[in-house]
Amino acid sequence: MQRSKNDVWVGLFVLIGAVAILFLALQSANLLSLSFQKTYQVQAKFDNVGGVKPKAAVRSAGVVVGRVEKIVFDDKSFQAVVTLALENRYVFPKDSSLKILTSGLLGEQYLGIEPGADEKTLTAGDTISSTQSAVVLENLISQFLFSKAADPAAGNNSQVK
Repeated sequence: MQRSKNDVWVGLFVLIGAVAILFLALQSANLLSLSFQKTYQVQAKFDNVGGVKPKAAVRSAGVVVGRVEKIVFDDKSFQAVVTLALENRYVFPKDSSLKILTSGLLGEQYLGIEPGADEKTLTAGDTISSTQSAVVLENLISQFLFSKAADPAAGNNSQVK
């Protein structure tokens, strides 16, 4: 009788541990967002969204103020249309701007919203027109390499006089 009682407690402890590890894994992978705040949706168009994924954070001054709800491709403007779910308690001016930023050098990408100065505020269904696309590291490297290759002074440095 005593042994079966201990087995039940050990089993319960293992089950709680497994649930905790699953919760932490989903939370760290940004697949689980436990927010019970009411939200309003706004849209923004980007030329390049880089590695931003649905459920990515939307931050202002380092504080998470919403999440990316979905990303679709508009075949008329050839841009990515990002739908954001911003929490109702955070209100931003209509002329706010969005940037795609990265946490650290190679970290996850998120959207940073910078408030504008307009007196009117964003409401559900509005579109943020001022956006800055993701910086693609490969494009920066190729621009640097091609600018060095086109520079005629760069070839003269290897000559010995």
